[in-house]
Formats: sequence, structure tokens, C-alpha cells
Amino acid sequence: MSSTAHGARARARAEVTTAIKDTARGQLAQEGAAKLSLRAVARELGMASSALYRYFPSRDDLLTALIIDAYDALGEAAEAAHDAATGAGPVLRWVRVCEAVRDWALAHPHEYALIYGSPVPGYAAPQDTVPAASRVGRVFIGIARAALREAELAEPALPAELRDEAARMAADVAPDLPPAVVAPLVAAWAQLFGLISFELFGHFHRVVEDRAAMFRHAADRLARGVGLTV
Repeated sequence: MSSTAHGARARARAEVTTAIKDTARGQLAQEGAAKLSLRAVARELGMASSALYRYFPSRDDLLTALIIDAYDALGEAAEAAHDAATGAGPVLRWVRVCEAVRDWALAHPHEYALIYGSPVPGYAAPQDTVPAASRVGRVFIGIARAALREAELAEPALPAELRDEAARMAADVAPDLPPAVVAPLVAAWAQLFGLISFELFGHFHRVVEDRAAMFRHAADRLARGVGLTV
């Protein structure tokens, strides 16, 4: 097969793959991830189910692809915000990244729900999703590392009962950071998505009105809890 023909086939496959995933995202918005159906996607695209299975052998394979795409898109938003804040202090860089994560979630609520909402019954995410899922966390770890190098990190106090667990987490996720920084960093990562989920899923209704200001303040507190300084 000539390289031209091979390239044309690759482009055609990429286009069909994109169309399948776009149609599946439409199903997510209408029905939710638990009701995602390969047959329904094929029917909407005018494809035979057997043809679609050549691209995604199962519903779980399609879900995994959508999950990785969502994590990657979110990671790209976080990384772009960090790069745009180059030269700013660590607290401001942290807040800008948090705001970018929130902005992406508000703009893509169904994809956010896919990765941070209720688990899909019968689906277990494979290891393939881990690199994409860790992109936002790696941005925050990078901010802490840079702050440590620039003496812009004040190591927080660590309760005695948490020292062993903090040391274990540090060894797993960021061996070059003090455990007393890694423990609140992991907690801040979880609290960030808790804040976003509360807003996105309606739990702030009639409680928080100026949600952007509330979020910015909370993100600043999270940064300082990690030990970042101005």
C-alpha cells in the first residue's frame, strides 16, 4: 500500500472516530453515561453496529476514550493557565489554574460529570486513564516544586498522626517535596473538585450567589494551606 493511500485511510479512520465520540458526547448530555449505547451511536451515525465495533469493540472502550479525552482537555486548560501566569507568584499561579479548571467544568458539564460525577455502573476505569487523569495534579505539584526552589514555600505543620501517611503519599506522588506539603496538596486537590462539583451539581443554590468570588477566595486559601506564599 502506498504511503498516500495509507495516509488517506488513517485520516478517514480518525474522522470516523471523532464522529463516533462526538455523537457519544451528545448521548452523555441527553441520557448520561450509564445509558451510553454503541447501538444507539451507530444508529444516529447511520452505521452498522458491526462497523462501529471495529473502532470501539465495547461500550467500555468508548467510555474510556471519552474519559481520557475529558481528562486531557481539562489538563490542557490547567497547563495553559499555568503557562499564561508565568512570572506571577505561586499563589496567583495556583489560583489561575484553579479558575481555569472551574471554567472548563462550567463549559463542559457533561464531560466533567463523566470524570468527577457518579461512577458508571459496571465500568472500571483502566490504567490507561491514569496519565490523563493526573495532569491537573501534576500542574499543582509543579507549582509547589517551583515555590520550594524559589524559597516561596513555608512548610505547613503536620499532625503526628498523619506523618506516616504523608510520607507514603510523598514517596508515591512527589518524592522531592516535603511530606508536610504533599498531604495538604492532596487534600487541596480533592477540595478543589469538591467546590466545583457543589457549584456544578446545584448544591450552592440559594447559598452562594457570587460564586466566582467565593471560588477565588477558596482557591487562595487552598494555596496558602499547601504553604505557598505571595
